[in-house]
Amino acid sequence: MSKKKFEIQWARRMDRLPPYIFATINEKRHAMRQAGRDVIDLAMGNPDRPTPPHIVKKMMDAVTDGRNHRYSVSKGIYNLRRDVALYYKNRYGVALDPNSEVIACIGSKEGISHMALAMLGPGETALVPTPFFPIHVYTAIIAGANVITVPMGNPVEIPEGSSRVSQFDVEGFLSRLALSMKQLHPTPKMLYLNFPHNPTAYVVELDFFKEVVALARKNNICIIQDFAYKDIAFDGYKSPSILQVPGAKDLAVEFFTLSKSYNMAGWRMGFCVGNPKMCGALAKIKGYYDYGHFQAIQIAAIVALRSPQEIVTQIAGIYEKRRDILIDGLNRIGWPCMAPKASMFAWVPLPKKYRRMGSMKFSLLLLEKAEVAVSPGVGFGEDGEGFLRIALVENEQRIRQAIRQMDHVLKLRPASESAEQSAKSAGKAAVRAR
Repeated sequence: MSKKKFEIQWARRMDRLPPYIFATINEKRHAMRQAGRDVIDLAMGNPDRPTPPHIVKKMMDAVTDGRNHRYSVSKGIYNLRRDVALYYKNRYGVALDPNSEVIACIGSKEGISHMALAMLGPGETALVPTPFFPIHVYTAIIAGANVITVPMGNPVEIPEGSSRVSQFDVEGFLSRLALSMKQLHPTPKMLYLNFPHNPTAYVVELDFFKEVVALARKNNICIIQDFAYKDIAFDGYKSPSILQVPGAKDLAVEFFTLSKSYNMAGWRMGFCVGNPKMCGALAKIKGYYDYGHFQAIQIAAIVALRSPQEIVTQIAGIYEKRRDILIDGLNRIGWPCMAPKASMFAWVPLPKKYRRMGSMKFSLLLLEKAEVAVSPGVGFGEDGEGFLRIALVENEQRIRQAIRQMDHVLKLRPASESAEQSAKSAGKAAVRAR
């Protein structure tokens, strides 16, 4: 008797998640390295330098204390939440209640994901600026909500001393955002923001947040602001917190992380701060999902926040030097681009003669011919097409090497251009033959 084949079926929500577009780049990079090729990886925003020694030392001490080996609490230990509140008071002048307005997360990605589950559901809508960091769209989709994207528009050049700085049309974006809030029915429930922005590295000033908070209040919309790159800022720029806007805590939360500021990406230590009802929703759902972060990591995080912050400035300075080398180098080899004022990325348009190829094919070309991995802009939504995201996660020497290797690719003739040239040559030969 034949047995009926047993079929595993995913939840229907999985059908709304597209294939991971970066998987092709990741798999090819891995295969090349396995084959012994020296790939310079500028694709993922993964800090390459070690965590500061004083933080590591505290972690090592805390690990040996058996009291830290037990379950923690899902919202984070009180002393850590208290120090986060003190940090915000000293840094931004924002008062936070550590009991109701601060939640410790297992990285900001986990916190944002669970916040979507706590705040969004079927039939509800979230607004997301585009290009977008994928988590801001797909956490809402996983929660069953609809997503409407609001284009930020192509970068515009802003004079900044002797350099060219990349920025976007803030007023144009605010107009499109206001129109989306007004015309959509039912009114969107959530707005995701992410400044300094990933992938574009766009930055905003506090006046921008004031306008957004006013729009959100008028339309009864909550705000999630992803503040992951707040400390990686250049040329004297200082990232404002949305919570500095009077009344922002009535409708907004902000997520920040120690990953980039302290080179602690693998430690997965993040925080949600702001509106107590939203924080309470996150705390409630986390209570069903986890028992909190390993307590030794939380204790080390306290040391990171309490200790002198010169180390954060030094880390940002390293990225600034890398940015200068990358941007100057690309412009020197005939690849025009503008300098970001923050984040660990450069948002670079495709070279003119390769634009018809598209960002995915050009990224694969760079990987194969230059042995340099970058992220195709299309991976951040359709509005990212025509751009590459290049991460500043290799040392200065390796970035210079990457520029030299990419220069060789720029000197090649694109396949489409070669085909057109061959067709023209064949046509001329046919005319001569007549």
